[in-house]
Amino acid sequence: MTRRHIAFDCNGDRLIGTLDPAAAPAGLLIVTGGNELRCGPYGSHAELAQKISAAGFPVMRFDRRGVGDSSGFNAGFSQNADDIAAAIAAFRIAFPRLKHIAAYGNCDAASALMLAQGQGCDALVLANPWTCEPEAEAEPEAEPQPQMTPGAIRAHYLRRLTDPRALLRLLSGKVKVRQMADSLADAIKPAPPPGSLAQNMAAGLAQFSGAVTLLIVEHDRTGQTFLSYWNAADQRLRICPKAGHSFVEPQARIWLQGQLLGALRSLG
Repeated sequence: MTRRHIAFDCNGDRLIGTLDPAAAPAGLLIVTGGNELRCGPYGSHAELAQKISAAGFPVMRFDRRGVGDSSGFNAGFSQNADDIAAAIAAFRIAFPRLKHIAAYGNCDAASALMLAQGQGCDALVLANPWTCEPEAEAEPEAEPQPQMTPGAIRAHYLRRLTDPRALLRLLSGKVKVRQMADSLADAIKPAPPPGSLAQNMAAGLAQFSGAVTLLIVEHDRTGQTFLSYWNAADQRLRICPKAGHSFVEPQARIWLQGQLLGALRSLG
């Protein structure tokens, strides 16, 4: 079926989205993070929408206010609830048979969905939620690098010390030993308490009654920082091995598609 564009209103501003049609009564809303356009990093969201639509589920992507083709002021991810709500309403109008909506967001898009308490969705798939305080950090771009917590540093070096190539670099003198020593000193410090953003995200998600899947990629500081604040025993957590922040690796893209299709199929 043919991809088409859609325009809809959000508090007087004109938002632009893209629809990939399909017949299933459950659909996927892709929420972008940072200042990304609706195509997502390296066009991966456009490809993802095509794959999900080909599997039978309609997909909507959109540019929030002040980003890409949409008008208005970009107030950042923490003020994105109205944009998400407007997109959901437009998605339902475009597909009258739509009964259920799962929303997917990576990085601060996941944070926006948590802060918005799911904003009327039936399921959430949240990848590598961004937990750095907005007053302390600039809004993340496609590949953010937050300040690592002690827990994230420990996870990073545990992975490096089990990698033969990393050990070879250490033995060959290619690793800056002083810098590594400083990082290891930071790793043994007690974990800082969650900031207000992380607390508000957890509180928002607690108000959501639908199904939740939390996706964390193995090679990503943002995801590892989130894990250091989160309950490691949470049964909703899924870890994607050998992948970076934006799921650009071929095996990571397939893994992500599987997680999203699983969430959609569970909605009936």
